[in-house]
Amino acid sequence: MLQIVDTQTPEAAAFLVKLKARGKLTDENILKTVRRTLRDVQNEGDKAVVRYTRKLDAPRISAKDLKVSRKEFGEAYLEVPSEFIDAISHAKTNIERFHQKQVRTSWMATETDGVLLGHLVRPLKRVGVCVPSVSQLLVSSLLMNVVPAAVAGVEEIAVCMGPMRNRQINPYMLVAAEECGIQEIYKCGGAQAVAAMAYGTETISPVDKIVGPGNPYVQLAKKEVYGHVDIDKLAGPSEILVIADSTADPDYVAADLISQAEHSPDCSALLVTPSRGVAEQVKAAVDIQGQTLPRRDTLVQAFENYGAAFIVADLAEAVAFANEIAPEHVELHIENPFDWIGHLRNAGAILVGPYSPEAVGDYIAGPNHILPTGTAARYASPLSVDDFLKKTSLISYTKAALEKVTPAVVKLAEVEGLEGHAAAMKIRFEED
Repeated sequence: MLQIVDTQTPEAAAFLVKLKARGKLTDENILKTVRRTLRDVQNEGDKAVVRYTRKLDAPRISAKDLKVSRKEFGEAYLEVPSEFIDAISHAKTNIERFHQKQVRTSWMATETDGVLLGHLVRPLKRVGVCVPSVSQLLVSSLLMNVVPAAVAGVEEIAVCMGPMRNRQINPYMLVAAEECGIQEIYKCGGAQAVAAMAYGTETISPVDKIVGPGNPYVQLAKKEVYGHVDIDKLAGPSEILVIADSTADPDYVAADLISQAEHSPDCSALLVTPSRGVAEQVKAAVDIQGQTLPRRDTLVQAFENYGAAFIVADLAEAVAFANEIAPEHVELHIENPFDWIGHLRNAGAILVGPYSPEAVGDYIAGPNHILPTGTAARYASPLSVDDFLKKTSLISYTKAALEKVTPAVVKLAEVEGLEGHAAAMKIRFEED
């Protein structure tokens, strides 16, 4: 499944071109469908949401079914094992603890002549979360979105997720939401959910920001409503890049590559190593470990499409290669890994050492697993408490302080041809 490629070859160059084009949201047919869906929901409200949800998920759903009832929450608890609730509690505690360290506070500072400047930091009032729950059951992504919002102090958190054919939300998702204190859940997914949260319907009140993963329909819908509401980021297919040297355990590396490849056929799983022997061993281990996995067909496609082991000259070239790819996850299976962290400039998350697999970051370590993809780690960051806060500048001048800066403001305004700005300064001192 895993092809081995030397970096300084035409094959490597061609692979990188294909890799960087992967996951780009450019499908005109999908965009056309998304725009029609957004327009229909904006114009028809619940009626359109129900129509699309019947077509895509639950054929018998009606408008009165859209909001999850308290009874449904209670029934969900009867269907999940206590071990799941314990695992959710463990993950939630770690995620909360990590994100509480990110909380910002308002500040003010007094300068000369009584000038007071500051930032007022306040949470968003209402946030909407889209989480896949049908084609993929992303319990962990639910936590990674709602917990930072709650830590930030968001007053209202509404969650949209697609229902099963029986009009019910998967009980694991409901229990996870309840354990996080989320009780406002709606049975719709896809572009229609994004539209409902952006524009509002008879049942679903509009939000200030929409966050969460999803397929290209969801991501393009978020892109289309951006400006009317805020969004977190455009999430592409998952990706992992493992840097390994001769000290690496090939079985661990193979398992971690597989853990990403099993998400979907367009996921990227890359090994970068100066050791051809390690590459050969990992390739063999991927074949063996993948044989018995239930999502084998998916991971085979992912490795065939975007899986490779790149042979580099040394670790310096491996790190440079990783910075060019700017992957979602980078794992370091090398001797003295902390010596190299400072050189890794572009990565959503860095997992250090053989006992820090991407899976522990996905579920329970605490840092957010909603990460930049598709080379966006060059400029973007993981989802954080900051994504649910807004800042307002605070400015207060005394008369003496304003008089001191008036000549400079007047000159700048006159250069820009904005005489009204200059006049607004001068009028305060004409009597003087």
